[in-house]
Amino acid sequence: MSLTVLVDYDSGNLHSAEKAFQRMAAETGAGTVLVSCRPEDVARADRIVLPGDGAFASCRRALGSYGGLFEAIEEAVTTKARPFLGICVGMQMMATWGREYEDTQGFGWIPGEVIKIAPKDPHLKVPHMGWNDLEIDHPHPVLAGLKRGDHAYFVHSYHFKVINPAQRLAHVDYAGDVTAIIGRDTMVGTQFHPEKSQATGLRLIANFLSWKP
Repeated sequence: MSLTVLVDYDSGNLHSAEKAFQRMAAETGAGTVLVSCRPEDVARADRIVLPGDGAFASCRRALGSYGGLFEAIEEAVTTKARPFLGICVGMQMMATWGREYEDTQGFGWIPGEVIKIAPKDPHLKVPHMGWNDLEIDHPHPVLAGLKRGDHAYFVHSYHFKVINPAQRLAHVDYAGDVTAIIGRDTMVGTQFHPEKSQATGLRLIANFLSWKP
């Protein structure tokens, strides 16, 4: 039976994510969803989900403080090509660098840097918080059934500037482009929270759980 592991490293409340993934796994017959901080669980997972709430540097340090956990994630994703989904800061850490408060090295899986949002309209607030309309840049199996204008829920002050435009799968307009979804090979990441994005998010979760790269 297929196993999806949601990585728990004390960087966010996983309750809503766990419920959303369990619901869609049950509806699609995608096997078991497990929340775990154990490297051995990550090593045997068929799919890995890395959430993250808070600052880039603190999330990166927290993940590194669990002995062997990041190494298990990296081996599973980059060597064994297991499907991976990063959510919010979990997506941002896929970058080369995070520039929030201090320069922090990311995973380096998708070249680029995480920088502060700078809307061209001074009346728009940072953090970017609430619902926004997706603009699909490139098709991808995880985006099947999603279309331009579908709503997703965002809460963030920093965003991912990718170097290779082909690796930005979707963006939103917040008085300027803000990256919403990134991806390459067996890796995808969402800046928004799919577990809080109602029909759009549940569809993306279902697609990820059935994705066979």
